[in-house]
Amino acid sequence: MLKSIRAALAVGVITLSAFGESSAFAEPLKVVASFTIIADFAKNVGGDRINLTTIVGPDGDAHVYEPSPADAVAMAGADVVLVNGLHFEGFLQRLVDASATKATIAVLTKGVTPINFKPEFADADAAEGAHTDGETDPHAFQSIANAKIYVKNIADAFCTADAGGCDSYKANAAAYTKKLDALEGEVQTAIQSIPKEKRVVITSHDAFGYFEKAYGLTFLAPEGVSTESEPSAADVAKLVSQVKQDKAAAVFIENITNARLIEQIASETGVKVGGTLFSDALSQPDGPASTYIDLMHNNIAQIKGAILGS
Repeated sequence: MLKSIRAALAVGVITLSAFGESSAFAEPLKVVASFTIIADFAKNVGGDRINLTTIVGPDGDAHVYEPSPADAVAMAGADVVLVNGLHFEGFLQRLVDASATKATIAVLTKGVTPINFKPEFADADAAEGAHTDGETDPHAFQSIANAKIYVKNIADAFCTADAGGCDSYKANAAAYTKKLDALEGEVQTAIQSIPKEKRVVITSHDAFGYFEKAYGLTFLAPEGVSTESEPSAADVAKLVSQVKQDKAAAVFIENITNARLIEQIASETGVKVGGTLFSDALSQPDGPASTYIDLMHNNIAQIKGAILGS
């Protein structure tokens, strides 16, 4: 793969140099986002002042993604690279090294208070060699309060790279943050409408820890934080037993994972499949979660509908 990346980079350098330096200041800021949720934040902050490339696309799984030569070309030519951090993007360091990028790499979880994920998942992921640190849950964007921190960090990164556009970036970030404020209120209201004893659901992998902590739902999952870790038969049996004991209201398929496990658990427990939740990636543009705000609307509607039957 490295040979093909180097060849692609050579072509990219020749192509870029042909434009000359005179047009550099007229071009939009070249931004690379590691995955779709971050890309959506970047669009809202950057507007038409940025030229955006997303590495892991819609319905993509950043835990297991393998970068392409085109990704290395984009990274090499970037002014700013936006990443989640907290070991979420297992491919990141290899891609940075292969591309030899000189871009500013902005870690958007800067300022976020990390949480640890459930000990049984930490042990399972560590045993499988998953791309986590064995303890910290990297899915911080599942809290809307954290999403606002991501947005601020993006605005700061863009201001540093393009001082002339700073007022625009800050204004866009402020306008989008107001939308996130409204969204947070909607999510809180929806959760409060669900009886406390029914606020237990099952998902494919443990991606909703920050949502759980912020909004008061309990999520159970057969896989750990990374989709690289495969649950054993004993793990699944234990979860089935726990589901029956905790009386989970619904089980949910995730857009990035195989539905087979969830369907098995639903079959063995009699708990219905409530629909699809979007965890680590947005949907295709014509899907129900093509933006972060739509993702949250979809997820809460699916959860509330499955539990309350509405």
